[in-house]
Amino acid sequence: MDTLSVPVKNIYLPELVLIQEVIEETKDIKTFRVRRPQDFEYRPGQFAEVFVPGKGEAPFSITSSPTQEVLLEFSIKRTGTVTEALHRLNPGELIGVRGPYGNGFPIDSLKGQNLLFVGGGIGLAPLRSLINYVLSAPYRKDFGEVFILYGARTPQDLVFRWELEAWGKRKDLSLLVTVDRGENSWNGRVGLVPEVLKELRIDARNFDALVCGPPIMIKFTVKTLLEMGFQANRIITTLEMRMKCGLGKCGRCNIGPYYVCKDGPVFSYEELQNMPEEY
Repeated sequence: MDTLSVPVKNIYLPELVLIQEVIEETKDIKTFRVRRPQDFEYRPGQFAEVFVPGKGEAPFSITSSPTQEVLLEFSIKRTGTVTEALHRLNPGELIGVRGPYGNGFPIDSLKGQNLLFVGGGIGLAPLRSLINYVLSAPYRKDFGEVFILYGARTPQDLVFRWELEAWGKRKDLSLLVTVDRGENSWNGRVGLVPEVLKELRIDARNFDALVCGPPIMIKFTVKTLLEMGFQANRIITTLEMRMKCGLGKCGRCNIGPYYVCKDGPVFSYEELQNMPEEY
């Protein structure tokens, strides 16, 4: 075939997909399961633009693992016009998806390493894509120990409860869930993530840390990790700062010479130290 006649995928055109299932995670967070578009290949840590007809589009982390071949999952907090419209949709309705975008987690450099995942609130969503990739049968042997520390403000703010329960039953990982404020029905740990982190018996020389959550949690978690002896280049986090187009065209997410949507959203703390303070 003449190469000039090969159709070029339009990077600005979303593909319409059916919503298969909507899971209510919390009072303001829902997980949308949609059929994975044909030829949509992605890596953990990448994101996609989700389009609601008549309302617009916004970037969201892909929370499913690429090892899940049929479906894509997005866990979305209700915060504005597009997310409000998304939260009103039901299974059987159409949304648009374009992407994937961003760099994703550095899987090759993580192979052979022990992994410490630290998530806060909906920040568990991008980590979940990598966690389930690491735990999947084809790839579990490529990674060492896995420790997951996850926290939320209250028990009602915990996301992926069904999966936390499944992870808790596995013998090949350690899971600790904590909440900032407990209640009578909560029998688990109470305490802020950075404070709980200090108590873990983690040998920083043998672990890579992957962190995602609210900015204030990331700030104090990274501080704690450094105090524990983690090297800056072995602390990996994700930013979602003002991303819009996903292509580095609109310029909303630039930090100095970098675009979060193209050069990130995954960065090491070493890389962040060399960026302007605005992130």
